Amino acid sequence: MQIVIDGKTCDAKRGEFLLDIAKRNGIDIPTLCHLDALPGEGNCRMCIVEVLERGRSRVVTSCIYPVKRPVEVLTNTPKIIKMRKTLVMLLASRVPENDMIYQLCEQYDVKPPMRFTKDPTEECILCRLCVRACEEIKLNAISTVNRGITKKISTPFDEPSDTCIGCGACAYVCPTNAIKIHDKNGKRYMWNKSFELLKCEKCGEYFTTRENFEYVNKQLECKEPKILCDKCKKTQAQENLRDIFSTYEM
Repeated sequence: MQIVIDGKTCDAKRGEFLLDIAKRNGIDIPTLCHLDALPGEGNCRMCIVEVLERGRSRVVTSCIYPVKRPVEVLTNTPKIIKMRKTLVMLLASRVPENDMIYQLCEQYDVKPPMRFTKDPTEECILCRLCVRACEEIKLNAISTVNRGITKKISTPFDEPSDTCIGCGACAYVCPTNAIKIHDKNGKRYMWNKSFELLKCEKCGEYFTTRENFEYVNKQLECKEPKILCDKCKKTQAQENLRDIFSTYEM
């Protein structure tokens, strides 16, 4: 099956999402809450596009819109640009000092209305990528809490979570750098909780929390795992291969 995106003919599979098709064909559609490793939810709505089908036009969220038949897609029509500007304005009103949103404001020539401006230190746009990442590794340490203007991402009752392992997955997927990780003196601090950091046995660098190390190796069923950072693991693997090849050569 073929569809047309901004005049470019693209091969597509039935049920494939529009955003994935566009990315595969080098067509840029802006996103904030999308991550290839997680199913789309369309929370930020930045990836909206216009679909022309059977003589009708409609606006859809490309990350969650599955293609069922040949259609024409327009990603930057005046209508879409105007809607994206409104979305950026609302995001800028929530997180006025965030660098990522500031860049979008410049790109779309948007000035946030000052009467709606919130706490200038706020950086969370409630995209829920962090929550979904935590759910994906089956920890559920954080979630969306409260409603209305007090809605936020947090641990239960803002208390240290019993299930949080300090892995940092939530911070790594956050598009606005709203979740902070503080590593200092062999300790990691996040979500009102402190964690002991482990040193790599080879290079001596701190690289993970004890809870994360134990959790990962439990999932992998490693009985006597070595405490090695990713860089040293690769080096060790290369050394092992070299030893194997040298044995064959002998």
